[in-house]
Amino acid sequence: MSSSEAEPDRGWFVRILDNSGGAEEGIVEEVKDFQDLAHANAFARAYVRDSMERCRTGGAVGREVLESWFSFGEDAIVVEAGEDGWKSANELEDFAAAPATPMERDWRMLDPRRLVEDDEDIGS
Repeated sequence: MSSSEAEPDRGWFVRILDNSGGAEEGIVEEVKDFQDLAHANAFARAYVRDSMERCRTGGAVGREVLESWFSFGEDAIVVEAGEDGWKSANELEDFAAAPATPMERDWRMLDPRRLVEDDEDIGS
């Protein structure tokens, strides 16, 4: 099969990683079919923001939240995006210092799997 016959490029994808080490090779899942890099970056950021908030127990802030997230949270990486991909390390301390708004946490609205399902419902 020539490279022109290969499966078409599926676009950017985000790898979800389990910080607790419970998943095989640390990978929980890979989310595919983002419209562009900005879409993948926004999804990854919101996903980690939500994970951080789920680790914020009893009103914890700062170091306590970070420790909980590194033990039990989930990270998100935009695969093969290089320097243009969003990196959780750049914002973890800010996330831990201040609770997120519901909108900042809403990765589900950015999930491309949801977009595909919505499109399929329209055509029915």
